[in-house]
Amino acid sequence: MTRIVGVHGIRQSMTSKAQLTDDWSGALNGGLGDLDLPNLPDDALELPHWTGLLARGANHLGPEEDRFDAAVPLSEGEADFVAAALEEVVRREDLDRIQQLELQTLGLPQLWPPRLTRLVMAYDLRFPRGGGKLLVSAMREVRFYLYQPDLAARVRALVAEAFDASTSVVIGHSLGSVIAYDLLRRGEIAPDQTDAVRMLVTCGSPLTIPSVRRGLNIADGEALKLPGGIAWVNVFDPGDFITGGMGLSTLSPEVTDAEVNNGIGDPHSALRYLRASPVARAIADNCR
Repeated sequence: MTRIVGVHGIRQSMTSKAQLTDDWSGALNGGLGDLDLPNLPDDALELPHWTGLLARGANHLGPEEDRFDAAVPLSEGEADFVAAALEEVVRREDLDRIQQLELQTLGLPQLWPPRLTRLVMAYDLRFPRGGGKLLVSAMREVRFYLYQPDLAARVRALVAEAFDASTSVVIGHSLGSVIAYDLLRRGEIAPDQTDAVRMLVTCGSPLTIPSVRRGLNIADGEALKLPGGIAWVNVFDPGDFITGGMGLSTLSPEVTDAEVNNGIGDPHSALRYLRASPVARAIADNCR
């Protein structure tokens, strides 16, 4: 009985469905335990490993198959998309500071065009410990989903198979939040498999970035919407480089933001998000 469908995010090429399910279950149960609530039943969570589709259906990607590895040069389309996304989240004062520096001091111009290099380093001023470079890697994978419609359809179909008549909560982390939202708004799940869905929980969502929303054919200024009856809680850390430190409530009256503190080590961590009390509360209120 699948009460929760989870949709994982970026950088999961070196793991498997079994490992992800074990990790997510542990984090979710940790959050429930923090609220003195009982653990989920063993069969409560279904977590499709959609990253496997990037390797032509294999369940586990090897390092040589990771098309988003830092050693793989960006295509022109990737560089343009990532630069546009960065321009939407970089602070003007940070970019002005970087413009005054010599380009050769800014990182890896042999791999990135100068425009992107400056934007990355400007973003690093706000999100130290390599936030700009991490965003580049993340946005490459996000773009791949947004602009490969056949692949995106296969990803959504795989996730849709995880639903059953008892599914009441959908949780998406990072790019998984984009996929979960895209799937629900398209209505591509059989109606008898979504009748019980009451809550979407997004964690560390790049839907905050206009370029990402445009990739879903959501016009600037257009509100994010879900089918009627599904509530939406968006959990974000102000230090999360993927979100630009922003929530989603300003983009839609349907979204309730919940701010958390995941620590400085990895504020985008899926497991830290999943253990957060807003996620546990959403499960407690909608899965019992």
